[in-house]
Amino acid sequence: MSKSPAAAKRGIPSKENFKEWYPFMVEAAELVDKRYPIKGMDVWRPYGWKTMRLIDNLTHDEMERTDHEEVNFPLLIPEDLLDKENKLVSLLKKAREAGVDPSELRLEDDVEGFAKEVYWIKHAGETKLDKPMFLRPTSETAMYTMFPLWIRSHADLPLKTYQIVNTFRYETKQTRSFIRVREIHFFEAHTAHVDEDDATRQINEDLEIVKNLMEKLNFPVIVTKRPVWDTFPGAWYTIAIDVIMPDGRTLQVASVHHYRDQWAKAFDVKYEDDSGDQKYVHQTTYGMSERLLGATVATHGDDKGLIMPPSIAPIQVVIVPILSKDGSEEIISAANQMVKELKLEKIRVKLDDRDIRPGQKYYDWEIKGVPLRIELGPRDLKSNSFMCARRTGEKSSYNLQELISSVRKELDLVNEHMKERAKSHFNQHIKKMPKVEITGSTISLEQKLEDGFVYEMAFEGNDAEAEMIEKETGFSLLGESTSPYSEKRKCVVTGKPTHNKVFLAKTY
Repeated sequence: MSKSPAAAKRGIPSKENFKEWYPFMVEAAELVDKRYPIKGMDVWRPYGWKTMRLIDNLTHDEMERTDHEEVNFPLLIPEDLLDKENKLVSLLKKAREAGVDPSELRLEDDVEGFAKEVYWIKHAGETKLDKPMFLRPTSETAMYTMFPLWIRSHADLPLKTYQIVNTFRYETKQTRSFIRVREIHFFEAHTAHVDEDDATRQINEDLEIVKNLMEKLNFPVIVTKRPVWDTFPGAWYTIAIDVIMPDGRTLQVASVHHYRDQWAKAFDVKYEDDSGDQKYVHQTTYGMSERLLGATVATHGDDKGLIMPPSIAPIQVVIVPILSKDGSEEIISAANQMVKELKLEKIRVKLDDRDIRPGQKYYDWEIKGVPLRIELGPRDLKSNSFMCARRTGEKSSYNLQELISSVRKELDLVNEHMKERAKSHFNQHIKKMPKVEITGSTISLEQKLEDGFVYEMAFEGNDAEAEMIEKETGFSLLGESTSPYSEKRKCVVTGKPTHNKVFLAKTY
């Protein structure tokens, strides 16, 4: 699909060239300004920040619905807490690799972790700090230092907290707005529970929250339990949520970790049960970031610009008056009345009364992805009607007396179109894995994997076979789907019947 003449005239790259289209679009739509003099730290412009805040609002609503309580922890964390986390993560990683219980190893055996990824604070003014600090890369250490002070007995559980903050990581790879940045707009939920079963119930609730949020953002996702080697070492297991981007690569937009009692033992987070015994809590985390906005831009945009889901569109409806020499005041008056009525119904609306041609206005709002445009001209007013133009391409005329119901109907139709389009993209970019033959250390595929696709397969093989497939194909194993096959299928390697559905992809 070549880009339209209008898009070409405005210098918009074709979305087929995603590497050029994406960075152009996030700035042309005025989401961010990348000219700030620190790599990977973009300036949020009003339109982009409002969009992100509307995504946050959806998250806040889900947190309130599920009885989470919002907290806000300091940005700075002392160095000794990083050492504590690094030792714990190294210990758990070593125990996993050795196939032993972490309690069989010493905590001081090795130290690795976030040290090379964090931003350090070593001076206050001209004074060198006795205890260096760092900007949070995530908040386990800060929060779990406080949890023992908040949790005393089983009556304090479950403890369900969350915060939306900025986190910082020294990203050395190529940065991309929203996708790979050094200052991250981050949501994190941290919970503590009486036992493993209660923590597992929390994981299931988190996945329900993910489903609700992705439904409102209008894109389907791949939900997988990450393989052991791709699980955060501090977690018992990790479930990740991935979006298929326009180029067929996947972008992880959220993750859920089940920690069991591993962190509780390191941070001494205990509670007294109803028998008076001291027990360690079991913990979970759930994280998302501004990647949700990046995925929204990438999934729904086209050669004309963004297409914003109505749920997060800063402007859901723009009204463009079509003025003539006679009756302009009457048209502007009617347009202002429409704005007033829509605002009373909590519909986010803007009147574009700029003194420029209507065509220029259309282009401007198309590139920002406003879901619905209302056109009101002399003929419309004379017939007591108005014209609706959906950002997804369709036009309809309605009676002015049906303004609210018509706008709601049109926004629903935009939603439906976006969902269907995203679903079609999703399905078109998943292929069945060709048969794999492994003999000793030799591997062969029935056919070579193509870039631009995610591969689905029935897989009952072992970790060594999975590693061989990754090395041979250059694709990464996303892990085992949380929605297995309803009927058993033959494993692509062993031929054994299995319900396990596994995905392979190239990732961001």
